[in-house]
Amino acid sequence: MTTASGTYTPKPGAAPLPRMIAAQAALETRMLLRNGEQLLLTVVIPTLLLVLFSSVDIVDTDSGKAVDFLAPGILALAVMSTAFTGQAIATGFERRYGVLKRLASSPLPRWGLMTAKTVSVLVTEVLQVILLTAIAFALGWSPHGNPAAVLLLLIVGTAAFSGLGLLMAGTLKAEATLAAANLVFLLLLVGGGVIVPLEKFGTAGQQVLGLLPISALSDGLRDVLQHGAGMPWGDLGVLAVWAVAGLAAAGKFFRWE
Repeated sequence: MTTASGTYTPKPGAAPLPRMIAAQAALETRMLLRNGEQLLLTVVIPTLLLVLFSSVDIVDTDSGKAVDFLAPGILALAVMSTAFTGQAIATGFERRYGVLKRLASSPLPRWGLMTAKTVSVLVTEVLQVILLTAIAFALGWSPHGNPAAVLLLLIVGTAAFSGLGLLMAGTLKAEATLAAANLVFLLLLVGGGVIVPLEKFGTAGQQVLGLLPISALSDGLRDVLQHGAGMPWGDLGVLAVWAVAGLAAAGKFFRWE
């Protein structure tokens, strides 16, 4: 805009919404990748577990190569570590220190902020999957199945864990979120079919644990990648229920301050 004299006058206003979301997503991703604790959860622990249990005969994974059983479970663990544990802890402390309150008053709408966080999670997961897949191939992994089924499982699994992570971060104090998220991570690592087959927990235990999102994701990925099955609709249904319930509860009960 110019005046009659030809000089320019300010025209303040917010940037286009897609640009704001992209900028916030890039910031969220950089913050996540610079956080040592987050890198430990999202990269170091899954990588060490994959290499250790594929190289050393510690857990009985039945017939076949150990890496063929472990790789799908470790991919599921990577999704949980980023979408649930890492996101819950980071968002919980952002809420405690007033970061979310300040961002909520910016031109970026609240749903745009959550979209940016989701994009950041997805970008991190892509990097995780590339790294873990490369390591698994180096260890002799021989995957099978339809890539589209794998992609759908990962997306719905991410939605399920994101909803639960945001629900925890938006309702508990930051310190409680830190303790609870890490405890859930450890419990699901042991009892979620990631490393130890669910069959080892007996029939009753298998039926109960099979309803957990980590079990549904790891078993679904294992059916496709290890056994070459089609779409595991049962596991996908479990993940979808958790995704809808978790996101709905997070949307209703999340507190911004």
